[in-house]
Amino acid sequence: MMNLPHAAPVLLTAELRKVEQAALKGRHPAPLMARAGLAAAKLARTLAGDSGKPILVLAGPGNNGGDALVVAQHLRQWWHPVTVVCPGGTAKYTGEAAAALRDWKSAGGGCAAHIPVAQDWALVIDGLFGIGLQRDLAGDYATLIEQINDIDAPVLALDIPSGLDADTGRVLGCAVEADHTITFIALKPGLLTLDGPDCCGTLHVADLGLADAVASAAHGVLISDGVLSHLLPPRPRNSHKGSYGSAGIIGGSHGMTGAAVLAGRAALKCGAGRVYAGLLASELPLFDPLQPELMLRPADGVLRLDHLTALAIGPGLGDLPDAAEYLDWALELDLPLVLDADALNLLAAFGALKDKLKQRVTEKILTPHPAEAARLLGCTTADVQSDRVAAAQQLARECNAGVVLKGCGSVCAWPDGHWAINTSGNPGMASAGMGDVLTGLIVALLAQGVDERHALTAGVYLHGAAADQKMAEGAGPIGLTAGEVIDAARMLLNRA
Repeated sequence: MMNLPHAAPVLLTAELRKVEQAALKGRHPAPLMARAGLAAAKLARTLAGDSGKPILVLAGPGNNGGDALVVAQHLRQWWHPVTVVCPGGTAKYTGEAAAALRDWKSAGGGCAAHIPVAQDWALVIDGLFGIGLQRDLAGDYATLIEQINDIDAPVLALDIPSGLDADTGRVLGCAVEADHTITFIALKPGLLTLDGPDCCGTLHVADLGLADAVASAAHGVLISDGVLSHLLPPRPRNSHKGSYGSAGIIGGSHGMTGAAVLAGRAALKCGAGRVYAGLLASELPLFDPLQPELMLRPADGVLRLDHLTALAIGPGLGDLPDAAEYLDWALELDLPLVLDADALNLLAAFGALKDKLKQRVTEKILTPHPAEAARLLGCTTADVQSDRVAAAQQLARECNAGVVLKGCGSVCAWPDGHWAINTSGNPGMASAGMGDVLTGLIVALLAQGVDERHALTAGVYLHGAAADQKMAEGAGPIGLTAGEVIDAARMLLNRA
């Protein structure tokens, strides 16, 4: 597992299956289904409360349905009224799920074929389909999921909301919209990215006693606020602006100077000792009236500076021939480098530039949104979004660089196969300039000497957490602007 502070492991389905198989050969006194069912039942009891109203349990034909039946058995023993619905019948149950069904029936439990009408439920438990689902749901199951989503009661999903792809977060035709999800053994990427966060509600993890096995198997992690702890050392009193690096931002062609200025402001307020915005626009503003400390210069002048400690290129860069020349120049400099926006589009358009990036030894980070990633990979945006983890990993390998694929559940990836998902942030970030601010945050950390892997993960987390802070203050999600996020990021850095 990648070494990030307090990072929870995230397992792909193939990795999870290996952990499960190893557990089956172990000597734990209780099988996995029994452990999962008990953990879920304890949570369900808390969520249902003491209203005395019945609990609806939906049990599908696989192991997820077996988990649901174990939950139902515990709840019944704890004197909760329980109704179990097995919509596909019980003939297809096998293995542990069949044993759970026998136990349920031998204790006097029944299985209805349909959800009873006009019931006032305390809780709905979704145990229809788990992580093994590969097909789109349609027909009777689609109708059933629509019924579940229409019930006026909290919904607890077991392992993953039915209809959600565990690896990608893609909705397979339709999906349960849960209020809570208890996921077993470890987090799955589908819970954290694309449509997952809109389907899962509050996440709960039950590791079932397999934490050590999970940690050794995982290549992915969830980025948490721990990534900011000790990120930057305390500043000694005997220091000066040169102690904290110098960041360069190259971009800001005609009509787009604001992008480079936003990135520069973010870099200044997140700790870089000096920040130079190298602009391509023919007429340079004399200074930034809101941030006069930001030094505005021609792009070639910034690229010639000999004391830069990190460089970013792309915000407002444009696609004119001189933009490609500046990118080529930047790729030759022996500096940690962040590439965003038009720099990424130029890499996609000019194979020689992409080859130069791949051969570059010094640290480099790419920050594409899905459309930019698609251009770099030679595919469609839909292809990228259909498996965000795989797309980020492929891009990291092809460019030999750290990558963040931005979006809901931004995915960071590295050429060595490790990856991480970030869940800070909110829909207010869907506004102009947010990517420029992220670029500024990351280059500021690089300029201060933070290594590439931590600068990427901390910058991505900090960006989202700052937006969350502004939303908590009432500044979003509607109308939240990129510039507002910068001051919140500074505050969170100083608190860490």
